[in-house]
Amino acid sequence: MHPKELRKVKNGTGHLTHLSLPNSQLYIGIDFHQDSRINALTADPDKRCYLLYPGEESLDISVNSLGEEGKETVVFVLDATWACSKKMLRLSRNLQKLPRITFPFETPSDFEIKEQPCEQCLSTIESVARVLGHLAVQGEEAVSQEALEAFLHPFRTMNAYQKPFMEQNDASRYRRR
Repeated sequence: MHPKELRKVKNGTGHLTHLSLPNSQLYIGIDFHQDSRINALTADPDKRCYLLYPGEESLDISVNSLGEEGKETVVFVLDATWACSKKMLRLSRNLQKLPRITFPFETPSDFEIKEQPCEQCLSTIESVARVLGHLAVQGEEAVSQEALEAFLHPFRTMNAYQKPFMEQNDASRYRRR
């Protein structure tokens, strides 16, 4: 998580994601190349690590399996604005070396209270939900559609709670539909 995201207590979907995934770990910083905890994970021969990040070289998880017999799959997710995530990736040489994964565009973000840079951009929690959904289809995660809906419930509740404030204010930082 980028340190700027740590301050977003009103709409930090990285926080919601971390709190909703009991097996997740949260690392805060910009440059992780010397982070001993992350380096230990990526060097562990019993783990297969990936970085969720779009790009031409990224492996599409809707058609490719990530699992490797006898290895635990670890997915790193950069929680930041797009500009900040690019900087995090540029500085974190250890994360640059990881194979990247992505998923195909299906539907736009439901993040009603925040403008996304483009239609394909999703919040952290929405991205993780899509990853979990694709891994479930591949048989690599035991998560039901009902559990995915429950996973997104705090995000949807946050949107619903803040939407009236968006409608009361004429602030340009809110996304208009």
